[in-house]
Amino acid sequence: MELPADNSTPPWYEGGLRFACTQCGNCCTGSTGYVWVTEADLLAIAEFLQKPIGEIRLFHTRRAEGKVSLKEYPNGDCIYFDPQHRTCTIYPVRPIQCKTWPFWGKHLTTPETWQQLKPNCPGINQGELYSLEHIQHQSTQTGF
Repeated sequence: MELPADNSTPPWYEGGLRFACTQCGNCCTGSTGYVWVTEADLLAIAEFLQKPIGEIRLFHTRRAEGKVSLKEYPNGDCIYFDPQHRTCTIYPVRPIQCKTWPFWGKHLTTPETWQQLKPNCPGINQGELYSLEHIQHQSTQTGF
């Protein structure tokens, strides 16, 4: 989500948005989907877990739509989600898709689409105020 070339119409969130990750785990659970990973993501995960990258690829990823995604459990939970503690077991090296949550383009189209996240994400409109520049940078990282 970038500003128009002439900067005539700034986005509705030009004053920034507040977000504080509460590490509730809600974005790691629920309906099935994809967590796209890059080669750099996989290398970081392997190093963090002190496992061979081949093991990470074989047991923790799947091919989908010509890309690589983390596997998930049948209930939709991410393979790296710890349901007992409701935490991400690879949080320090989580994939870029996870790091940029909730600043995905599809969540920023209108104030209403942003507010629709709140029932499942207690960090929406809480905590740190992120600048327009930060939000735009985050939203262009993944293409969501």
